[in-house]
Amino acid sequence: MDRLANAGNTIDIIKSHNFTFQKRYGQNFLTDTHVIDKIMDAASLTKDDHVIEIGPGIGSLTQYLCEKAGHVSAIEIDRELIPILNETLKDFDNISIINEDVLKVDIGKLIKEQCMKGSTKVVANLPYYITTPIVMGLLENHVPVDSIIIMVQKEVADRMQSGPGSKDYGALSLAVGYYCRPHIVANVPPNCFIPRPKVGSSVICLDIYDDPPVKVKDEELMFRIIRAAFNQRRKTLVNSISNDVSMGISKQDVAKALEDLKLPETIRGEALTLDQFARLSERLIF
Repeated sequence: MDRLANAGNTIDIIKSHNFTFQKRYGQNFLTDTHVIDKIMDAASLTKDDHVIEIGPGIGSLTQYLCEKAGHVSAIEIDRELIPILNETLKDFDNISIINEDVLKVDIGKLIKEQCMKGSTKVVANLPYYITTPIVMGLLENHVPVDSIIIMVQKEVADRMQSGPGSKDYGALSLAVGYYCRPHIVANVPPNCFIPRPKVGSSVICLDIYDDPPVKVKDEELMFRIIRAAFNQRRKTLVNSISNDVSMGISKQDVAKALEDLKLPETIRGEALTLDQFARLSERLIF
C-alpha cells in the first residue's frame, strides 16, 4: 500500500480531487512518517483496541491505525474529504468514517456501539483551534478512554504539562493533571505538514488515571474555583474567587480557607498546586 504521509503523495491526492484547504477547519496534513511512527509507538495498539481519530484529513495516519487496531472511528467535519477518505481507506474493512462535528458527537455512545473487548484510545492530529474544547470535553465528561495521543500546538502541549509558577501554568494544566498523566512524545516542526502551520507542534500522550491523584467531594466546584483563579490570574485568590458572583463566596470565606491551609492572603492562583486547590475547594463547600 502506498503511504500517503509524504509530501508528493499528499499533493497528488489533493490535486486529483481538486481539494481546497478550509482555514475554518484548521487543516494541516501530516507528511512525515517518522512522526507517525512515534505516534504509533505511543499508542501501543492491538487488535482488541478501538481508536477514535479526530480530523483524519486524507487518511495519512488512519492507514497506520487501521493496520494495528481492531476498529477505527474517524470523525471528519469536512464533507469534501469524505470521498477522499473512501478512496484512500478502501482496502480496510475496520473503519467507520463519520462526517460530523466532533463537538456534537456523543463519544460515549460511539464507544458503546463498537463493543470492543479491549480499550478505546483517542489518536489524532487535532485541529488546533478546538484543541482545548475537545480535550476538556473528553476529560470532564469522563468518556471511557484509556489514553489520548494527540498532535497539538506546542504551546498548548507545554501548558498541559506545566507546573506552579510557570507562565504556562493555568486551568488547562490543572485539569490535565487531575485526569491524566501527560508526557510529550515528540516536537514537530512546521515543515512536517502541508500547508505549513505558523507554529511548532508537539505530540503529547495523556494516560488517563483510574483514580485522580487528589480526592475532592465536589469536582465541579474545584474547577470553578480554578477557572476563577486564572480568569483574573494577576489578582489574588481572595479577589479572583470572590469576584465570581456565581459562586457566592465572600472575600472573608476565601481568606479564612487560605489561613486554614497556612497560605498567605496575598497568594495568587498560579502559585497553588492541584492538591492545594483540592483542599481549598473542600474548605469552601457550604
